[in-house]
Amino acid sequence: MSHEQETFNTFDFEYHELLKRILNEGVKKSDRTGTGTISVFGHMTRFDLSRGFPLITTKKIHLKSVIHELLWMISGSQNIGYLKENGVSIWDEWADKDGDLGPVYGAQWRRWQSFDSSNDGETAWVAEPIDQLANVVETLRKSPFSRRIMLSAWNVADLQAMNLPPCHFNAQFNVEPREGESRNKLNCLMSIRSWDVFLGGPFNIAQYALLTMMVAQVTNLDPGTLVIASGDTHLYLNHIEQARLQLRRPFFPPPKMRLNPDRREIDGWKYEDFKIENYEHHPHIKAEVSV
Repeated sequence: MSHEQETFNTFDFEYHELLKRILNEGVKKSDRTGTGTISVFGHMTRFDLSRGFPLITTKKIHLKSVIHELLWMISGSQNIGYLKENGVSIWDEWADKDGDLGPVYGAQWRRWQSFDSSNDGETAWVAEPIDQLANVVETLRKSPFSRRIMLSAWNVADLQAMNLPPCHFNAQFNVEPREGESRNKLNCLMSIRSWDVFLGGPFNIAQYALLTMMVAQVTNLDPGTLVIASGDTHLYLNHIEQARLQLRRPFFPPPKMRLNPDRREIDGWKYEDFKIENYEHHPHIKAEVSV
């Protein structure tokens, strides 16, 4: 591989190709927020994590928020208290007066409430909720080539109790064998039903790359490919000029992410366990959140 191939930023390229597709092919639609979007349906992006870390360089991404939100979800919390303590405000608009969001991502990842039928046929809640994320790690360790390694946030029974139903609703993990290598590769396919590509897109890409890297480390695997399959894939109408500005900017080489090698379990990670290296970027581009 040449030096040019090594440093070419395929992550920004994939993201820019998605922006271009929406701008060129998107259909104008109304939406829940009243802002309006241009939208395409069905898109797949692929990010090879062996080439670096997919933190977009054509605008500055607030990595602190990306990391803290992921740690918050892994903790199982459904209250924004931890986020507020760490200066992250991205969930403020959806929280109630006590900071609660209902059983959103973390609650489903770590405490999926299940039920069973009793002997008389009546439904009863199981006392112990299901820790999906712990099960993902255990299965990767014991049965890595299983095709059932899933992490879901779309709990139909709980949707009405959530202040905002999950956008990224499922992740499937897949182990790819590598002949002659000491470790196999861990791939992740993330599915997202509704993708705000300008504001949410770079966050989601970086966040699931981090999750894949963390799970790979604690299961003695190497990070492989992150695939994102999106349904309603859109730009809000008040983000179009910002997207066009971003498309005019040249790429910087992709940065590297270093994880604390001492972390061997999925719990217990801290913000200080993540170190970004060589992150060159263009300035932040301001855009309004549609609530």
